[in-house]
Amino acid sequence: MKTSARYLISTALGLPLALGVVASANAQILFWSNQAAPIEETQAMREQVLAGFDGEVDFQTQDTGPFLTRLDAELEAGSGSIGVVGALHGELASYTDNWTDLSDLDLGDVSVSPAFLELAHLGTDELKYLPWMQANYVMAASTQALDYLPEGADIDALTYDQFVDWMEVLATETGSPKFGFPAGPQGLKHRFFQGFLIPSYAGSTVTRFGSDEAAQGWEMFRELWQYTNPASTNYSFMQEPLLAGDVWVAFDHVARLGEAFNQRPDDFVAFPAPSGPVGRGFMPVLAGIAIPAGSPDIEQARALATYMMQPETQVATLLATNFFPTTDAALPTDLPPSAQALGAAITTMTSSEDALPALLPVGLGDLGGQFNQVYVDTFERIILANQDIAQVLEEQSNALRDIIDQAGAPCWEPDEPSEGPCPVD
Repeated sequence: MKTSARYLISTALGLPLALGVVASANAQILFWSNQAAPIEETQAMREQVLAGFDGEVDFQTQDTGPFLTRLDAELEAGSGSIGVVGALHGELASYTDNWTDLSDLDLGDVSVSPAFLELAHLGTDELKYLPWMQANYVMAASTQALDYLPEGADIDALTYDQFVDWMEVLATETGSPKFGFPAGPQGLKHRFFQGFLIPSYAGSTVTRFGSDEAAQGWEMFRELWQYTNPASTNYSFMQEPLLAGDVWVAFDHVARLGEAFNQRPDDFVAFPAPSGPVGRGFMPVLAGIAIPAGSPDIEQARALATYMMQPETQVATLLATNFFPTTDAALPTDLPPSAQALGAAITTMTSSEDALPALLPVGLGDLGGQFNQVYVDTFERIILANQDIAQVLEEQSNALRDIIDQAGAPCWEPDEPSEGPCPVD
């Protein structure tokens, strides 16, 4: 998907003015989205991100309810005024048959994360949407921790075994555990187990939840816990203990690490999550751009979709929304330090050869909280209470199965598609 493209850059704003994308001179194209909904983000999208498009765009955001109501009506009718749709992967996946194929779209000299492109096919032979923007979780470390890396280890390509070795050396050499984990009441610990640990070891979030491979992952984490600051059960935002020096290495969502990098950019580095036997599991919050089959001007919609993927537009979107590019767009040096460091780590992780995206849960409705609690309970029983791993996984698999069956939720990546509720083996 890499060919040449011509574009001009505004020297005043660093935002796109023209990208060699010629839009038709027809009426405004409606960009219907439930992303960038806060008024400041909506305004920035209109005035900064979309202002350089060679055509008229009406960017409209709605909360999920009214957003889906209008989308449902137009897709069912097969026609309407919506030209382009911007939404999360799970929402776009609910309308797979309604999107036009974007496989032949010329994105110019742009490289999109291969892992995200695979997701954007939605299980078909067609490219159903363009991966538009993402948020994610990464690792962060104090620069002083780098002196203790295992010999020959690449911080951008660590395995979990190497990571445990690193934390053991840190704890031994410094006299106290230096890894920090957001295991507090408001911490996002469940996302680590759903999107990183179990996928990296079992290639699954649901189906192989109770497998021997998943058990190996929990055994690794139990070993890692020896070298984890005991105060982690109180941590919700890891930027604070990093800044205080209570931990030297941590895992968290990028939004909960940012202040450490903004306050002391020279003291911290960001890097990808480690990989397990199956791959480098990670959990993106992935938004995409799709074009309905009934779009009133397909060519103009395709021109807008192409524009949104160009490097300058991707950077402008980051500035407007705090969502990171899904492409190899170079980040300007005048971005906030957190955006530069965290964005680079995200790109390295999502573009790695062993990248294994594990999506946010899909189709659970109001049972999402109970689904998350299964992972929290599993952590507390295995790690905090030191209960037998096999027994805990068997019992928690039953709880997980009940929730999935009640919701009727089919499998989502990295699990294979299912007919009916996702099986829990």
